[in-house]
Amino acid sequence: MIPLPQVSQVAQTIQLALAPVFLLAGIGAFLNVCAGRLARVIDRARVVEPLVMRTRGAEHDRYVDEIRRLDRRISVVNAAILLTVASGAAVCLVVILLFASELVHARMGRPIAILFIMSMLLQAAAFITFIIEIRLASRTIHIRNEVLFHKADTEDEEAG
Repeated sequence: MIPLPQVSQVAQTIQLALAPVFLLAGIGAFLNVCAGRLARVIDRARVVEPLVMRTRGAEHDRYVDEIRRLDRRISVVNAAILLTVASGAAVCLVVILLFASELVHARMGRPIAILFIMSMLLQAAAFITFIIEIRLASRTIHIRNEVLFHKADTEDEEAG
């Protein structure tokens, strides 16, 4: 029979697990940001899709370009979400192994350290992917010259 750990040992394990649990809270917040961006991109794609079908000429080409960029952004945000979820799962495994090693008195320091490093690498990759999505978004949002230099604006200035 496996001897049960003392309360003080469990308390110490909880203290060790506290940092990864806070990390999980941060991961959850980042997932929320990614999900919000994904929702906004999808909403915009739903607006642009019918416009692609209804327009012709230069305007049509502009909408086709935008829908392609939106599709790429959806893929990139989904990749960031996948990496973040994988990072969160690795952190959960770290916490599980911390308690399991205490419960069965096994030396699991190396697997725990490897999982934690893996979690950090996955989260770093998620942040990099998120930056890529932000860059894609900033390249997508340009105000066309015909809007910036609308002739009615110059006519109003000349009249005033």
